[in-house]
This record gives sequence, structure tokens and C-alpha cells, in this order.
Amino acid sequence: MKEVAKTLLDIQAVSLSPNFSFTWASGIQAPVYCDNRLLLSYPDQRKLIIEAFINEIKNNYPDVEVLAGTATAGIPHAAFLAHELNLPMVYVRSKPKEHGKQNLIEGKLTKGAKVLVIEDLISTGKSSLQVVNALKAEAVSVMGVLSIFTYDLLSAKNAFQMADCNYKSLTNFKELLEVAREQDILNANDLEKIYTWTQSM
Repeated sequence: MKEVAKTLLDIQAVSLSPNFSFTWASGIQAPVYCDNRLLLSYPDQRKLIIEAFINEIKNNYPDVEVLAGTATAGIPHAAFLAHELNLPMVYVRSKPKEHGKQNLIEGKLTKGAKVLVIEDLISTGKSSLQVVNALKAEAVSVMGVLSIFTYDLLSAKNAFQMADCNYKSLTNFKELLEVAREQDILNANDLEKIYTWTQSM
């Protein structure tokens, strides 16, 4: 949805630079950086995102039984959605906590439950698929991963295909660049340079 892409640009959740000035958590040097945590500070824009999530879930995952947020940025969005849809929610840590029961997954899961992973962002897909694997280890049925935004990297597409895991996003990098072009955020050459980089990854 271009409306979602426009929202991310309007609140400056996405930054673009043809000079590769951003370092991702994976260590990749990139000309684009997305921080969807900023949505938490904007109630109206946050509501738009949640409504878009709900439409996507009703259209593509109507049988979902549990929502699983990814730590940490996916957790609040999963919580908002679980409340609106009256569904159970769990969240998956990046690693087991070091005290108590040393849980990797927080919340109650029933074997065979149909679980949808809620993610804020998909880059290489590695962290999202770690969550998927952790859930599958609990003998649940993972319906897929639904995120706010994806960079549309080839490495992510390949990773999800190899894992035989469905994934969708509310908006993607191509749509975001279309909006950026319409708003004259960068010139056409710079936007093309950034898009070409995503296609090489």
C-alpha cells in the first residue's frame, strides 16, 4: 500500500541516502534505513498501520489463532492487533532469557495452533525465520510472517523460499521509492541508485 509507504516517509521512519551511510544490525552498509519504532509516537499513523494489518489478516489469514510478535519491534504491533482482533498473543525473544525459566517464547502456546508472526521489518529475513523456527519447535503451525515494510532484498526472498515460509508486507521498497519520487525527496538518479542496490542484495 502506497498509503503506508507515505506514512513511513511522512514521520521519517525511513531515511534514504545514495551514499550508503546507514549500518544495519546485520552489519550491512546500506543507502536506506527503516525504524518503525517511530510509529509508536504517532497515534493517527499508528492507527492507520493497525487497520492495514487487520485488513491483511482478514483477507489472507482469516483462520489465525495466535499472533506472535518478534522482539523487540514487532511486540507492540502484535499487542495492538491481538487487542483489536481479540486473539491470544505470544512474543519470541532473540535468545532465551538468562533467568527464571529461561524462556525463548513468552506466553501460552497450544500444539497445533495456527500462528501468524507479526514483524515490523524484513531485511535479509534471517531474524524473522529464526522466530519461525522457534515457533515450529513448539509444534505449532506457522501461517507466515506479516510485516509493515520489506526492503525486497533478493536474499530475503530466497531465504523464505528455502524455508518454505509465506511472507507478506503492508508496503515494500518499490512502493516507497514511488512515493519518494512523487514527493521529490531525492532526484531520479539517486533513487535509481538506491533501488539498484536493493536488487543486488
